[in-house]
Amino acid sequence: MNTHQHTGHAPVAPPVDHRTAVAAETARFVAVVRDADPAAAVPGCPGWTLADLIKHTGSVQRWFSVLLRERIQEPPRTREVDLMLPEREDGYADWLAESATVAEGVFAATDPNLPMWAWGADQHARFWVRRMLFETVLHRADAELALGRRPVVDRALAVDGIDEFLVNLPFAGFFAPKVTNLRGPDRTILFRTTDTDDAWRVRLRPDGFGLDTALPAADTADATVQGSAADLLLLVYGRRTCEGDAFTRDGDERLLADWFANSAF
Repeated sequence: MNTHQHTGHAPVAPPVDHRTAVAAETARFVAVVRDADPAAAVPGCPGWTLADLIKHTGSVQRWFSVLLRERIQEPPRTREVDLMLPEREDGYADWLAESATVAEGVFAATDPNLPMWAWGADQHARFWVRRMLFETVLHRADAELALGRRPVVDRALAVDGIDEFLVNLPFAGFFAPKVTNLRGPDRTILFRTTDTDDAWRVRLRPDGFGLDTALPAADTADATVQGSAADLLLLVYGRRTCEGDAFTRDGDERLLADWFANSAF
């Protein structure tokens, strides 16, 4: 499903190779945290330390790898998996690197087009690879923000991440209950990148919400947010707010406030 629209220009980069990007983004994550204080607080994940963030990301990679290896066809009954977690937190960075190696081995043995159960829109193995990638990207950014650095996300990767988030968000209510509040009398929000030719329009209906699969030439909406692809990725995930110079906003401010109050997961 082509949920974002290129408005008359070629894409700025070829499609993202999710499998190789998991390895690359994990390596970046490891480099960020290797010499950092594992007890440092992570503002993007209130109550978490860097050690918690690393453990979560590696655990997701290893759990998703188990799901892929088992070719699951129904919701898993347990999330228990042998994490092989080191006893000392100073070993967490190397353990995270090894988590990506575990995932890489599973990717090599798995057809991404294999039908599988998934909680989101795409019922194929590739769903879990793409989801693993953006868990890793986001939490790498969380680590950088925790250490006072500005996250840098490749444009093509950021565009794909925005798309992945908005495509799957309507299905996230079972673990992010506020998502079920995202409804309205046929109201629309347009997200547009300023450094690529990509846009997504979300339509809120009385029974829920979803992406419009085609945009009219005017690209109109009740509310619009524009920013760079990297900034928009952090915005939709709740790591940035739409106030300030990074974004321009037009239209119904209350609609935008309600969206951002209920769309994080």
